[in-house]
Amino acid sequence: MRGYLLILAAATLWGTIGPVARRAFAEGVSPMEVAFWRAVLAWVFFAIHAGFKRQLRLKTSDLPMVVLFAVTGVTLFYSSYQIAVKTGGAALAAVLLYTAPAWVGILSPVFLKEKLTAGKLTALAATLLGVIAISLGAGGPQVRVNAVSVGCGLLAGFSYSLYYILGKYFSSRYSSATLFFYILPMGALGLFPWVNFGPKTSVAWLCILSIAFLSTYGAYFCYYAALKYLEPTRAAITATLEPVIAAIVAYIWWHEYFSPLGYIGSALILAGVVIVIWKGDPKSRVSVEVKG
Repeated sequence: MRGYLLILAAATLWGTIGPVARRAFAEGVSPMEVAFWRAVLAWVFFAIHAGFKRQLRLKTSDLPMVVLFAVTGVTLFYSSYQIAVKTGGAALAAVLLYTAPAWVGILSPVFLKEKLTAGKLTALAATLLGVIAISLGAGGPQVRVNAVSVGCGLLAGFSYSLYYILGKYFSSRYSSATLFFYILPMGALGLFPWVNFGPKTSVAWLCILSIAFLSTYGAYFCYYAALKYLEPTRAAITATLEPVIAAIVAYIWWHEYFSPLGYIGSALILAGVVIVIWKGDPKSRVSVEVKG
């Protein structure tokens, strides 16, 4: 029960990223600036963690892969997700983010030499049908399905999937605290040229700090604490509550809702997540331990 409660806490914290980011947008902060400050401020907390644990050492030979992870896992992921929230709404962005396991199913045979099983093909089909259903059935005025929102949402899902692919490379080499200690500032540097800094209200700063500390560092802390009590497969399946929580918070806070077809599409995407984790081979299951 303790493990499930910790996973629920992590999913809840991740699920608030979109709705809280929308509040920051309403205060005049751009998506790129939210992404930038998320990386910078979260790095402070990871730096304290890694320093306290004395986990700061990095092999020079791993630096190119770390840079690649920083560009894809921070610069590309953080920016595309915030733009998806801004242009399409928090609920839509969260659901499209969970196309990540489908992307893993496509990429793993190439990069990890894993078999494309019947379960993975079923998950890919469910995810594709889900994206089509969401695209055809938007919903309320706060959910805006267009080329930018869907494209950035899928890009966020793709870049997030690389946490699984690249994370498997790093999982036996470094702790997550060490990895985030290096990739966050590098990723923030990649975001910097695209940020237009402006004056921010205290509410805006509170939202940004919440995303950095609670929804990034805090969620990571809860997730890895849960892995002490749960196997990775159960933890990953439980974590799929994230888009559900995001949709609930977005409905209460911003009155976002899908059409019936949109909800069917969301259910198909989440079903694909469960299938690809539950029916994947053991190597695929272990890879879900690397969670951003």
